[in-house]
Amino acid sequence: MGLDGKKDVHLDSLSVGAVSRLEVLEGPSGRRVRSEAERARIVAESLLPGAQVSEVARKHGATRWQIYDWRRRFRRRGELPSCEATQPPFAPLVVEEPLERHVPAVKLEIAIGDVVVRTEAAIDGEQLSRLIRAVRASR
Repeated sequence: MGLDGKKDVHLDSLSVGAVSRLEVLEGPSGRRVRSEAERARIVAESLLPGAQVSEVARKHGATRWQIYDWRRRFRRRGELPSCEATQPPFAPLVVEEPLERHVPAVKLEIAIGDVVVRTEAAIDGEQLSRLIRAVRASR
């Protein structure tokens, strides 16, 4: 820093205090002044399905944070729906039939002499009795 507390500025100079060349730049400062209508068009384009804010910003010479800021300002003024309204709603999950857990079937195995009877454990007791009687009678 210089003696006066300001940052030192180095100009094309041969001695302190003398300036041999000073260039003054005129014209736009690089900041764009956009109308509300132009901002609204850019925001609307950024909200289209499949649009990426960074691509829209690049196309219009803006930053994506500017577009997010414009969106926020339009929402505050009620000129744009809230974030929740712009996102697609989720479809409700509907289960038509209750899901049954797959429980491996319990097998029942009965050995009567050299005959083995295999059946599901869910067999009716009366059917099982008839089956056992039939196997004994066939021996």
